[in-house]
Amino acid sequence: MMDSFNLVFFLHYRAMPQHFEIAVGSILGQDHRRVSQNNQDAWAILTRDQATIAVVCDGCGSRQGSGVGAELGAQLTAQTLAKLLVEERPEDEQFWQTLKERLLGVLQAFQQQLGADSQVLLDYFLFTMIGCLITAKTTWIFGLGDGVFAINEQIHRIGPFVDNAPPYLAYSLLWAAEKGANPFHLQIYAQQPTEQVQSVLIGSDGVGSLIDAEAECLPGKSERVGQLHQFWRSDRYFQNPDQIRRRLAQINREIVQPDWTAQQVRKVPGLLPDDTTLISIRRKSTVEEDCC
Repeated sequence: MMDSFNLVFFLHYRAMPQHFEIAVGSILGQDHRRVSQNNQDAWAILTRDQATIAVVCDGCGSRQGSGVGAELGAQLTAQTLAKLLVEERPEDEQFWQTLKERLLGVLQAFQQQLGADSQVLLDYFLFTMIGCLITAKTTWIFGLGDGVFAINEQIHRIGPFVDNAPPYLAYSLLWAAEKGANPFHLQIYAQQPTEQVQSVLIGSDGVGSLIDAEAECLPGKSERVGQLHQFWRSDRYFQNPDQIRRRLAQINREIVQPDWTAQQVRKVPGLLPDDTTLISIRRKSTVEEDCC
């Protein structure tokens, strides 16, 4: 039996069939591995009846607990967006502003419950965000901060920002406390009729290094990294839920090999310096749709 939340959601989005499939993967970057840090990227995927939500967050690398904030941010954004869809339409003018206000309300509640000052926000809740919302009518790419997205083969890179300092959602709370109204707003990077969408990819800024390395060989091998479109064109990534992570791990594998000229052994690093996370979404094949 459906609970009241899912029932309302079903009625609102009942027109959209399940036409899309999703694959995801994330790996630790070389820079963080070198200093024994954890992966500070996080992701969330939520399918509520006929709407699909995907979010990637990247924690601020210079802050001690930013990986915690990124994980919270990804899950919080997906859940808050799903609940808001029950109440309002994404096409409405205030929808995305309301989403931002609700996210900030939760972050502020965490801060107050901890009885902490602004330093907690800086240490734990600085994360960038890039997300995708697919409904029966429209597909949106939204976010705040740097990252990468692709829609229908067109790739877009957001950032880098001056001094490698992207805007973070939590800055809105700090800004409001000091100066009142703030300039940190969720951005709509793309909006397209869902019927025209064949593929979508969203990723942290580490995907930029993946793009830059496409002509390079995998460490210790003659095989090329390949273009980003492999992650939505190739069936293997959707057939095995761990395949994207495996591929990223191959690209970022650190190897040791002999240098016969120098008569020494040298360490060859992987090709992805930053944590790298991507979510790939594509329309299912016509044959599969007809069979379902």
